[in-house]
Amino acid sequence: MSSKRKVLLMGKSGSGKTSMRSIIFANYIARDCSRLGPTIEVEHAHVRFLGNMVLHLWDCGGQESFMENFLMSQKDQIFKNVQVLIYVFDVESREFEKDLRYYQSCLEALLQNSPNAQVFCLIHKMDLIEEDKRDETFKKREADVLRYSELAATPLGERSNAVCQCFKSSIWDETLYKAWSAIVYHLVPNVNTMEDKLAKFGNVLEATEVILFERATFLVIAHAVLSPHKDPHRFEKVSNIIKQFKLSCLKMGSKLDSIQVRNSRFTAFIDTFTQNTYVMIVVPDGKVSAPMITMNVKNARKVFEAIETKQ
Repeated sequence: MSSKRKVLLMGKSGSGKTSMRSIIFANYIARDCSRLGPTIEVEHAHVRFLGNMVLHLWDCGGQESFMENFLMSQKDQIFKNVQVLIYVFDVESREFEKDLRYYQSCLEALLQNSPNAQVFCLIHKMDLIEEDKRDETFKKREADVLRYSELAATPLGERSNAVCQCFKSSIWDETLYKAWSAIVYHLVPNVNTMEDKLAKFGNVLEATEVILFERATFLVIAHAVLSPHKDPHRFEKVSNIIKQFKLSCLKMGSKLDSIQVRNSRFTAFIDTFTQNTYVMIVVPDGKVSAPMITMNVKNARKVFEAIETKQ
């Protein structure tokens, strides 16, 4: 029996909502997104995620007439039974204050109809900002978003301390995968059990870390870090690189089964794991036995398949 999660994707027209959805869930590459037209009213998509979980994506058109309609005559239909709202802001919008007011209205409608929904705001198209100014620009935009989040929540007298989480994103780099991995992490009900089992699995293998990726999207859904690492962005970088490699394999009529990356300092194994996941295992010894890793992956498969069936 599958469980549905209603996910609203909102933001002004041209902010990049449909492009990111197409890259994550429909195997588009960034340069092909220019062919996508504007969303008319609401586009519905049912995305099977981790086998038993279905994401019911409502991609809501951002033209003013549609937004007004969502907030007036369709408020109950749009904002009812929502698990997640993802609101996308164009970082270079010339009407950012107006965008924030629309966001505030959407958040008020959400909190009235789905008070337990998770809220994520993506400050998008960060590639348009000069690299040395991106952190500063993001912090300013994030502060604005959080201020309007407080304004939306305070009249209701609840959830005013943690209304939303903000992420910077771009379809041209790994930040898109970081943001969406964080979002789906909150949708996976057994993630704590998964991470506990991954840590035990990693200890058996004497690994430095073990990462679980969703099979179709290559989003990170769980991980166990058993040794400190200098690069905090490594997971989303791997997601981005391997997803592109997987798409290249498909174009050649091949299927990605497993990859090994080996040097004098570490060995990384990426292997098909359960029906719905890939696993990446990083071990510090460059001379580790590949057959031993493969055997342990095979033995662990049943444990994780049992966890998935409980989603």
